[in-house]
Amino acid sequence: MATAEVDERAIPRFDQEEKRGVDSPYVVILYNDDYHTLDEVVHQLLLATGYSVERCVRIMLEAHTTGRAVAYSGTESECERVAKILRRIRLQVETDRS
Repeated sequence: MATAEVDERAIPRFDQEEKRGVDSPYVVILYNDDYHTLDEVVHQLLLATGYSVERCVRIMLEAHTTGRAVAYSGTESECERVAKILRRIRLQVETDRS
């Protein structure tokens, strides 16, 4: 578990309004499910992305209401790292080129 904390803390924090990843070629797509609570999803998004609580809530609500949401965008390796953290609690995610 100590390794997981190191991975999670290695992710930089970004301002919620920052337009990170606009030109980035990869995205992490989060899908809605009926197995996790809304709080569990927000918590895991916080760990994975380093975004603010407000931004994580918006991502979670978009996935909840529309069935999916772009949870993160960045380089392929950044997106794979974020997806790996989200999958730790078995959230359904995929990485793809934007």
